[in-house]
Amino acid sequence: MTTIRRRTLIAAAGAATLAAPAVRAQGVSFAGQTIEWVIPFAEGGGSDVWARFLAPFLSRHMPGRPNVVIRNVPGGGSITGTNDFYQRARPDGLTFIGTSGSTQFPFLLGDRRVRYDYANMPPVIVSPTGGVVYLPARFNVRNASELGRLRGTELVYASQGATSLDLVPMLAFIVLGLNVRHVFGMRGRGEGRLALERGEATIDYQTSSAYLQQVRPMVERGQVVPLFSWGVLDAQGNVQRDPTFPDLPHFVEAYEMMHGRRPSGVEFNAYMAFFASGFAAQKPAMLPPRTPANIVQAYRQAFAAAVADPELQANKAEALGDYEQAVGDAVEPLYRIATTIDPAAREWARNFLATTYNVRFN
Repeated sequence: MTTIRRRTLIAAAGAATLAAPAVRAQGVSFAGQTIEWVIPFAEGGGSDVWARFLAPFLSRHMPGRPNVVIRNVPGGGSITGTNDFYQRARPDGLTFIGTSGSTQFPFLLGDRRVRYDYANMPPVIVSPTGGVVYLPARFNVRNASELGRLRGTELVYASQGATSLDLVPMLAFIVLGLNVRHVFGMRGRGEGRLALERGEATIDYQTSSAYLQQVRPMVERGQVVPLFSWGVLDAQGNVQRDPTFPDLPHFVEAYEMMHGRRPSGVEFNAYMAFFASGFAAQKPAMLPPRTPANIVQAYRQAFAAAVADPELQANKAEALGDYEQAVGDAVEPLYRIATTIDPAAREWARNFLATTYNVRFN
């Protein structure tokens, strides 16, 4: 997405009427009620853990202190539950949904199975996450500025699939100009890391928590070298360093270190769209279409208070990491960036996936 387009989206988001900041949660109380938080994934996954951590704090700060329960609706890679929510949920504040990058990607790609439109669902919180790209020390690449040494060298990446969250590293490697062969079939990034440890893969990324727990010890032993993090987005849509890895360059900095200029072009615009959706704003929570503005504002105020709760702050490391949660006035701009793609970038991504990996969208 170009800088001009990104700024235009942010300006439009600021003027959005889904829930203007001036609106107050007047006349809203959920006393004695039970609110369902729909998670279109099975229990125990990242989105489920995220929601179950936040739910008690949301309950504490919602008007009337309602009970907030998680309802898991897995199926279709999260499309099934999200379609059902979008088509059936009532706009009364008693149900809302939390999705993830794997729900946003089919929407951005125009998957024919998708029946939901993010533009019509008012967001109430957006949670980012991060990750780090690394490779074995035997390549003698000490940092991103030396990636040019790998031109002409075929690297191998153990992938979960061309349209999974591994689309982000796939696009990143294309933008960087690296020659990477993607081997599909991994059931998780943990399997990708093990493939690298066995020598079957030669480049990998891990999410922030997995990197800290599983990869950093390998860095300390001199077995692997971290290259860059994906980074995070500020409120203006600019890529910033990941607060969990402040000493590592983010992807855009890594490109500049390697090529001596800023990245641009349709491939980079596609990368930025999926990076934002898959990492910088990976987990949004939304209310149903046509939810009244005062209910939207009640949720936004409650999530803002929940995130500021001292108990949440003291215990957030495992579920939320060091990332700043987008709440209140900050939620709308980041949400729009993460659920919007330039049409030319979408068309390029669809054509690339169809011609290179035989992905079918309709």
